[in-house]
Amino acid sequence: MNPDRYADTVFGAARRVPGRHGYIAYFPQPVPRELVLTGQAILLLADAEAALGRLAGAGRLLPEPHLLVQPYLRREAVASTRIEGTQASLFDVFDAEASEQPPGADVEEVVNYVMAMERGLERLKTLPLSTRLIREMHAVILAGVRGRERQPGTIRTTQNWVGPPGATIESATFVPPPPDQMGALLDDLERLIHEEPRLPPLVQAALVHYQFETIHPFLDGNGRLGRLLIVFLLLVRNRLPEPLLYLSPYFEARREQYYDALQGVRERGDFDGWLRFFLDGVTNQAADAVARAEQLTDLQDQYRRTVRIHTRSIANQLVDLAFAQPILTARVVESRLGVTRPAALSALRQLEQLGILREAPGGVRGLLRWVAPEIIRALTDEPSPYPSAHGT
Repeated sequence: MNPDRYADTVFGAARRVPGRHGYIAYFPQPVPRELVLTGQAILLLADAEAALGRLAGAGRLLPEPHLLVQPYLRREAVASTRIEGTQASLFDVFDAEASEQPPGADVEEVVNYVMAMERGLERLKTLPLSTRLIREMHAVILAGVRGRERQPGTIRTTQNWVGPPGATIESATFVPPPPDQMGALLDDLERLIHEEPRLPPLVQAALVHYQFETIHPFLDGNGRLGRLLIVFLLLVRNRLPEPLLYLSPYFEARREQYYDALQGVRERGDFDGWLRFFLDGVTNQAADAVARAEQLTDLQDQYRRTVRIHTRSIANQLVDLAFAQPILTARVVESRLGVTRPAALSALRQLEQLGILREAPGGVRGLLRWVAPEIIRALTDEPSPYPSAHGT
């Protein structure tokens, strides 16, 4: 890490770690509790707050928000793990969940991310947003996947660094603070979360994500966990009724800009550049989430009307299940709805005849599956391997 690139700012400074094998690392300062925002940042903050308010309003109006939370979370998980190098698609994740077979390595990382988020949301009911909660989620993120040998759930006690494959601590792009700094830095971050806020929640969320990524408290999985903290902070600040805002798709599409913006704070104290990038992401993703929610709820209403007209079976329950899990098998329907296998197959065939589902044979071990193409298309910008049941 080149110390000449790092100015001494309110956010920290680069300096040599003492000792026989001393090296250059970045030493963050405690998180600033007050900041002077530029005029451009204030305008972007107003836009982001308005977009977040619209998303929060849409979330409160949803009759069954959990139907959207589950697919939205999976979309976030796919994008967040892709930033770290996986290649799984949202379709791959839904397909693996329907097959009930052990997923491939990339899909397993996505599934762990989903499980960590769900574990964190459940624990948040009885445990504050804290280092303890973060450690519990980290243990889930790395369980059984790449990085599992790197002390899941344990704050690091050795030095790590960030750089291209093969980089050494001398040639690394960024060297986080030494392990003896972890306790004080994480305590400060936790205090910030629980203090009476002096800054708008979105500015705090940008600060928390930046500081967590800069501390880099684990040997692996810091990026995924740091992105989860954004939505958790907005939940505890009561800015969202449900976890519907996810920034990883925005960051993934602009990966280099994302890394450069974070590095700009460390090197030049350019928090304004990072904040403007972050707020633009909030505005973009909140609007995207509202648009997808409207499209999905319209589809749900359309499907329910169609089912009511043509059938009185469990097909109406199956419609709702398809929004949470757009690839289905008879076994999944049998388990989730508590019905017999013949009843599950009958309902799947009925929704296929109504153009809601499309049969998609040839999955894992030839397992017969049914896909809801229009739901998948509303959730992702990726092309589905299966066209719409209506041929579009």
